[in-house]
Amino acid sequence: MTEFRNLSLPGCLEIRPNVFDDERGCFVKTFHRDVFESEGLNTTWNEEYYSKSYRDVIRGLHFQVPPHDHVKMVYCLQGRVLDVIVDLRQGSPSCGRFETIELSSESGNIVYIPSGIAHGFCVLTEHATMQYKVSTVYSAEHDCGIRWDSIGFRWPIVTPIISARDKGFPGLDAFKSPFRFGHD
Repeated sequence: MTEFRNLSLPGCLEIRPNVFDDERGCFVKTFHRDVFESEGLNTTWNEEYYSKSYRDVIRGLHFQVPPHDHVKMVYCLQGRVLDVIVDLRQGSPSCGRFETIELSSESGNIVYIPSGIAHGFCVLTEHATMQYKVSTVYSAEHDCGIRWDSIGFRWPIVTPIISARDKGFPGLDAFKSPFRFGHD
């Protein structure tokens, strides 16, 4: 039975699907329309992609702004990451706060992220492969982010590897959020 656990940011969930292990390896069902519908969650995924990253890489903190904002579902197919989500929704009881959760291929756990939440992660193993499902198609004009080091979180990496793009995002304090809590 798939378990759904509310995280501290409203609308964000950790999903723990059944992981079936045997001598061949494992089998994990990451999405089932009826189960998600019964929980009131998004069931329309318009794009799916994955990223492969190496130890000490930080990716994020990413999101898309309206009208191309999206619900996102992420999980780790290989390795282990520390996933970080940040509430950007004005009027949210957790606006400006972050939460972390470890994702790994062994646990099979998933993070469900509503619109208005920035997302990123750092790689804790030699490499990690992350899978993403999103409810809208990528739009370069609406692609956005906040700087990884602007949320008051102490990342567990001494010398992070970060793209020039991610280094150039504005800090959380300088970001003027278009997201409103309860309007997703």
